[in-house]
Amino acid sequence: MDKKVRGAAIVPGSFDPITNGHINIVKRALESYDKVYLAVMINAEKRYTFSLEERRRIAEAALRGLEGVEVISSDGYLWKLAEELGVCAIVKGVRNETDREYEMKMARYNEERNPDAKTILLETEKGLEEVSSTLVREKLLAGEDISEYLPEAAIAEISAILAGRR
Repeated sequence: MDKKVRGAAIVPGSFDPITNGHINIVKRALESYDKVYLAVMINAEKRYTFSLEERRRIAEAALRGLEGVEVISSDGYLWKLAEELGVCAIVKGVRNETDREYEMKMARYNEERNPDAKTILLETEKGLEEVSSTLVREKLLAGEDISEYLPEAAIAEISAILAGRR
């Protein structure tokens, strides 16, 4: 994806919370698309540490100042959201073969329903393969340092959210 493509792309996910790996995918998508929507979504098969609104706030903090990115949230279908936004691509990061198999299945599902939005899979960059929201949540709940996995602004937002729950 080294040539600029006209139009917009969507980078969807649960982002519970967003990580440096997710941010890397957004930045790489920006190299090819004029506008990138980071869509905080709901996966009915997952249990969340942070609410949809909290996940959106954390993502907004993490991506603040990144030109061309808009953080949105949705509880609907990805293919429908892509259609509503008029995006030409759904950009997903893959860390391993398990991710790839799952994302290929989802790509077929979404493209059958919205053929105008092609799924683009980006390999995770070296050094970020082990970074996941699950790892971040485990370290967070254990009281461990998470500063190597997400930006300071996201950590500050997480701290504010957790302080508000007390």
